[in-house]
Amino acid sequence: MCTAIKFVSEDFFFGRTLDNDCSYGEEVIITPRRKRFSYRDAGTVQAHYAFIGVGCVIDDYPMYYDAVNEKGLAMAGLRFAGNAVYNKVQSGKDNIAQFELIPWLLGGCATVPEAKRALSRMNFTDTPFKPELPVSPLHWIIADKHAAITVESTATGLHVYDNPVGVLTNNPPFPEQLFNLNNYMSLSPRPPKNEFSKKLNLTEYSRGMGALGLPGDLSSQSRFVRAAFTALNSTCCKTCDESVNQFFHILGTVEQTRGCCVMENGEYEVTIYTSCMDADKGIVYYTSYDNSRITAVDMHKENIDGTAIIRYPFLHGETIFMQN
Repeated sequence: MCTAIKFVSEDFFFGRTLDNDCSYGEEVIITPRRKRFSYRDAGTVQAHYAFIGVGCVIDDYPMYYDAVNEKGLAMAGLRFAGNAVYNKVQSGKDNIAQFELIPWLLGGCATVPEAKRALSRMNFTDTPFKPELPVSPLHWIIADKHAAITVESTATGLHVYDNPVGVLTNNPPFPEQLFNLNNYMSLSPRPPKNEFSKKLNLTEYSRGMGALGLPGDLSSQSRFVRAAFTALNSTCCKTCDESVNQFFHILGTVEQTRGCCVMENGEYEVTIYTSCMDADKGIVYYTSYDNSRITAVDMHKENIDGTAIIRYPFLHGETIFMQN
C-alpha cells in the first residue's frame, strides 16, 4: 500500500511512500527530452518534456512509480486492487496502457488543466508491458502548484476528480475517501474545549488532545485521514531544506514498520522508499527503509536534451554520524 501527498511552501513539493513486501530495484530515473517513446497503440513520440522520478527500468523503458516534469507537473500511481478496470483498444480515443500513462502525460502536459484535457480523450487499455508481467491495478494523483486531481478507471468508466486535499492512498475509491473525512471534522491541532457537559469539570491533561480520534492503524482509509490531517495542518517552512525536512515528517506519519503488517506469504509490508520531489527545481529527494539519510538527484545537473535514460540506483545501508 502507499500514500501520496502534495505540499506547497515556497516551492511545490510532491511525493509518496511506496509500501510493499519486496523491492523491485527502485532507482531515480531521468528521462531527457529526446528519449524516444513508441506507445503500443498511440504512435511514436520523439520530443517531449524531460521528467525525473522513481521507478525501475526494463528493456530501456522507464517504469515510473512517481515523477515530475520540467514544467512542474507531478504524478504518482498507487495500487487500486479490486476497483481498477482497463479496457480493450477503442477507436477515436488515445489508447494508453496503464504503464504508459506517466510518460504520456508528463511528456506532453505542463499543468493540471492540460492533463485534464488529455485525459478527456483517453482510454486506459489492459495491454501488459510483457506477457509475464501482470497489469498493475492503479489509480493516480496528478498535481501542479495550484491544483490536484485523482484519476480512476473503474467498471463505470474513466473518472477524473478534483482533489482538494492533495492526498491519495489506495482503496476505497476517491469519493468515498473524501466523504469519510466528514467523520473527523471535529479534529483540531488546537487544545480541545469541554463540549461533553457543563455539569462535568473535564480538563485537558495532555498536549495533542485536539486530535483524539485520528486513526492510527495502517489501513489505506486511515492513512488517508492521517496524511490529510497532517499535511493540511502542517506549517509551511521558509527554506527549501526546511520544507524537504517537513515533507518527510508528514509522510513519516504513515510509514510502515517491519513486523506490523504481515502478508499472506509470511513476509512483512514495509515502506520501501519515501520520495519528495521539488517540482519547481526538478530535484528528487528520497529515503529507503534501510537508509534514512535524505539523498537528492537534480535533473538539471544532467543533459536533459539527450536521448538516453539517466539512472541513479538507490543508496542502501544506514549511515550513522558518530558525534564523539
